[in-house]
Amino acid sequence: MHALYITHPQVRIDPAVPVPQWGLSDVGAQRAREASRLPWAKALRRIVSSAETKAIETAHILAETSGAEVEIVEAMHENDRSATGFLTPPEFEKAADWFFAHPQESFHGWERAIDAQARIVGAAKAVLDRHDPQQPIAFVGHGGVGTLLKCHIEGLGINRSRDQPPGGGNLFRFSIAEFLLAAQRPTCDWTAMETWQG
Repeated sequence: MHALYITHPQVRIDPAVPVPQWGLSDVGAQRAREASRLPWAKALRRIVSSAETKAIETAHILAETSGAEVEIVEAMHENDRSATGFLTPPEFEKAADWFFAHPQESFHGWERAIDAQARIVGAAKAVLDRHDPQQPIAFVGHGGVGTLLKCHIEGLGINRSRDQPPGGGNLFRFSIAEFLLAAQRPTCDWTAMETWQG
């Protein structure tokens, strides 16, 4: 059986609100609803979400058709960027490039990429260690840590070239058994959630 890692789609950006509390934009919510009607989403039996608002909203929309319960795992949060506060999109992209290019260093107080990777890999393993591999499962989270997880699964060094396409709302699939044993290639590369056919 396989697991999915799904990133939240577009959010409502508000500099006055802490980033972990941002919710989905109308476009993001609509994309999640479109995905929820697809066969792969209807088959989900377990959805494990980051505790950030945008991920929880995505998870609950995906759960509407499958009836899957949504579990919250604090350790699945995005890389901690609170030290710099809100960055404009151009500033953020430059910072993200630096974050991935210097995984063992901190960008102005951000969580280091190697630490964020260890955290997301550990969180996924903790869930899958006690998961029935016959039950379809999805993790709902964020682009940064999702990319770090994907780099681990592929057995590659941390590199932003493995990042998702712009806009979020993408997924990749990987083997549960192989993930728990050793690095392996995802069985599906980043694909928009509302177009993936499973």
